[in-house]
Amino acid sequence: MYRIIREDGLWLLKDNEKEPFNPTKIVCVGLNYKAHAKELNMALPDEPLLFLKPTSALILNEEYIIYPKSSKRVDYEGELAIVIGKTCKKVSYKDAKDVILGFSIGNDVTARDLQKKDIQFTRSKSFDTFCPVGPIVVKDIDPSNLNIKTYVNKELKQQGNTSDMIFDVYEIVSFISSIMTLNKHDIILTGTPPGIGPLNISNEVKIEIDSIGVLTNYIKEDVEG
Repeated sequence: MYRIIREDGLWLLKDNEKEPFNPTKIVCVGLNYKAHAKELNMALPDEPLLFLKPTSALILNEEYIIYPKSSKRVDYEGELAIVIGKTCKKVSYKDAKDVILGFSIGNDVTARDLQKKDIQFTRSKSFDTFCPVGPIVVKDIDPSNLNIKTYVNKELKQQGNTSDMIFDVYEIVSFISSIMTLNKHDIILTGTPPGIGPLNISNEVKIEIDSIGVLTNYIKEDVEG
């Protein structure tokens, strides 16, 4: 097990020792839960639907999500996160497990009104602080049957299980690596279950995943600019 920490401005993975934590990209999968597709009245995709978030969006457990002035609707999306353990390309399904360092919790924070306006995902998904991840990375768990719950101000808002994924974690790693090189510590967000909804300034959002723990963040107003 590793804990993701920030020390003297550097990202680190900490177990008995510390090592630099330097993801080069965050690859996200959209519409990857059957129940989520059903709630949106959308057909199931034939292949994983991919988009990217910048690493500048990353924040840690207990840090603040900044609500941008340009948005009137910011949503939570609780997700299982994959952390890659070594640089790889064209990984088979069978070998995908060997390139995974472990699993964590992610929140694919989204400015929903801007997503609908732009059609493209980049602006709505990429604000600074829009990708909380952590607090730990765990290796020896079965990712195929994990409960995911999202709470806003202690009220359960989102609930699902990774068994409802359309593409499982090994399919996802294999598919993405057939397109782009995955580097050590790159992060993959594997999609969100049903129940997405809005966050407001001063809210607390907690995402809980079996065998991993709880990722907690707080929402505050953008006071700059």
